[in-house]
Order: sequence, then structure tokens, then C-alpha cells
Amino acid sequence: MSQANTVIVTGASQGIGAAVVEAFLVRGYNVVATSRSVSKAGASKTSPRLKLVDGDIGEQDTAARVTRAAIETFGSIDTLVNNAGIFFVKPFIEYTQDDFKRLASTNLEGFLYMTQLSIRQMLAQKTGGSVVTITAALADNPIAGVKASVPMISKGGLNAVTRALASEYAKQGIRVNAVAPGIVDTPLHKDNPKDFLKTLSPMGTVSDAKDIANAVLFLTEAATITGEVLHVDGGSHIGKW
Repeated sequence: MSQANTVIVTGASQGIGAAVVEAFLVRGYNVVATSRSVSKAGASKTSPRLKLVDGDIGEQDTAARVTRAAIETFGSIDTLVNNAGIFFVKPFIEYTQDDFKRLASTNLEGFLYMTQLSIRQMLAQKTGGSVVTITAALADNPIAGVKASVPMISKGGLNAVTRALASEYAKQGIRVNAVAPGIVDTPLHKDNPKDFLKTLSPMGTVSDAKDIANAVLFLTEAATITGEVLHVDGGSHIGKW
């Protein structure tokens, strides 16, 4: 795609987000990267095609500042990657009100505010666009022993809104897709034994953050794919193994 195309990446300071930022920069995109402390994270190289914006994605003001930075710095918003998300496991009956509010703020409100403003700009540009959201394979295929029921309220909801928005904005050329990872080698799993993590997919593999970034890039540039939830999970969405 043209070097003039601009992508916003949320949750960009480490793991999947940092890999996505790097993949788009290598591909020649302008990138606006945001997270609570992305300017201090050091995960992204300095580049004239990279703009860093600190902020809590669950706050409406952050989305406003990020979109404004994209337009003022690079002149457009062509792609949005909703990567920011939090995930933790515990038995269903032990999730607290505060747990739910944290999940909803980052995973749902962050998506809502950022996507509304990005699509509004894409509509004004009248050149189409792409939204790719990181969800989770667990939303489609729970794994016994991985007690992630409440986080999956948000991730399953993101799968649903992906398909709804793909339909709503298809005529305007705005494509909306999702990548549903399984287990990924990121700081989230730094304390989990690798041998155990490998049992959570039929292929017995753990994805690298670059695997997810490559899937995001593919969906961004796949001109006739919309409403797709692409599983990058070693086959865990297939079912029992």
C-alpha cells in the first residue's frame, strides 16, 4: 500500500502491539502508536513515520488525542488496529466488580471510542479503510482449566461487533476484521511454563508476536476480506484435542 497510508495501533508498547508497529513501519506505513506509557517503553524505534501518544485507552480523551495526532501529523487515518486489551483468569464466582470495570474500560470502551473516531475520519476521507481488532480464540472455544469466562464477555463481544460493523460500512469500503490469537509468547505469559502453554493447542505450539502481526497486516491489505475472525492459535478453535 501507499506510504501515505496511516495506521493507529493501540496497546503498542510491548508484545503484539510492538510487533504490529514494527511490521507496519517495515511495510512503509505512517504509524501512530499509543499506550499508557508508549513514549517510555522503548519498544519502537524512532522514525519520522512514527508518532507516539501516551494515554489510557479507556478514556475518551485519549482516543481524541490519538486521532488528532494522526490527522495533524500524517493527514489521514486509513487503518486502525485495536490491540489494547487486558486478560486475567480466575474462577467465575471470584471476579469482582472492579475486575469487570477494568476489563470493560480497556477492552470495550477502548475499542468503542477509538473505532468511532477512526471510522468517522475514514467516512470523511471517502477512501475506505480497515479496522482490525485483536480478540481471542478462547471466545469461540473455551478450554477446561483456563478460567477466562469474564474476559471472554469482552472478547466475544468484539467478535460480534466486528461482523456487525463489517456489514454496516461495507458500502463505504471500510473493512472490519479481527485476529483471534491463542497462546502468544508475550510478557503476559512470562511466568507460565512453556511446556504447559504448548498443551493448549492441538499443534502444541506457542505463537510469536510476529505471527499475530503478520495476520493483522494480511487483513489490512486483503482488499475483499471483511467480517472475518482469523484464528492464529495452532488450531485451538477447532475443538477438543
